[in-house]
Amino acid sequence: MLRTVMLWKVPMLVGLIVLGTHIWTTDKEFLDGTKDLDYFVASVEFAVAQFNDNNPEENTYRLLEVERAQKKTWTMMFLVDLEMGRTVCKKYDENIHNCPLLQGSGEKKVHCVFQVEAQPRFSQFTILTSTCVPT
Repeated sequence: MLRTVMLWKVPMLVGLIVLGTHIWTTDKEFLDGTKDLDYFVASVEFAVAQFNDNNPEENTYRLLEVERAQKKTWTMMFLVDLEMGRTVCKKYDENIHNCPLLQGSGEKKVHCVFQVEAQPRFSQFTILTSTCVPT
């Protein structure tokens, strides 16, 4: 009798493990999102500002295009794929958002992928990962 009870519990346990693993991996996926979500826009602005702060060059970069906008399910974590261009403005100039791009020999673009976590309650953003390459 005990052996029979144990045999039907094994498939149930395996089923629970498979279901739990599926839920756990689904929770970790990034899904395509909308580019006009408030916290997404703020996350992009934060990523560009952090790139400029950490970049050793004197000139700032500005956003040219959001190539990918994704959000991790059940979180405020965003995956942003950006193209940025070097501007004529220096890092601490005012109104760097309207700076024209450098032309000619100073022209430079970068392609970056950032993973940004937003904490809306505290108005805080954190760059979890970033990868940038010249284009």
